[in-house]
Amino acid sequence: MTDSLTVVNAESLATLYGEVPPLSEFRLRSINVDWRGPTITLRVDLSSFPSAPPPEWVGTDIDTVQCHLQFLAVSDLSLTEWKPPVHSASLDAQSLGEERRMRVRVTGVGVELRFTCNESVLAGHVSAFKIAADGTDGSRHLFSRRIDSLRHESIPETDEKTFHGRL
Repeated sequence: MTDSLTVVNAESLATLYGEVPPLSEFRLRSINVDWRGPTITLRVDLSSFPSAPPPEWVGTDIDTVQCHLQFLAVSDLSLTEWKPPVHSASLDAQSLGEERRMRVRVTGVGVELRFTCNESVLAGHVSAFKIAADGTDGSRHLFSRRIDSLRHESIPETDEKTFHGRL
């Protein structure tokens, strides 16, 4: 159950889907832990493709939407399993009832991640691509934000901090 998950900058997802799509199930691509926030950023493939994609996506051979979900003011981090690829992960967020904090649990075959954080979640780096037969996402990505599309044609390596650490 994601009773506490509030995407504060939901425009990028709402524009594609009409509202924020369900974020309780996804394919988990990467986990970025940044001690300076402290933040955790999950790179995920959403469980559905928009029924009315933007014009620049129409006629292209794409079938998957990917985005980053960033959790702020993280504490009590526990990552007890991480064996990518994680083809199906579940996110459960429960309000702690005070100071706008929530407990988050991401689980699936190959991942067991738990932490507490602020109830506000950021979404960014929204893109679409054609998933490969082996499930990888290394092909060309069509980014929804102009700055991302000018800088990248695919997802950069995980050490590219200006991409993976900032939304």
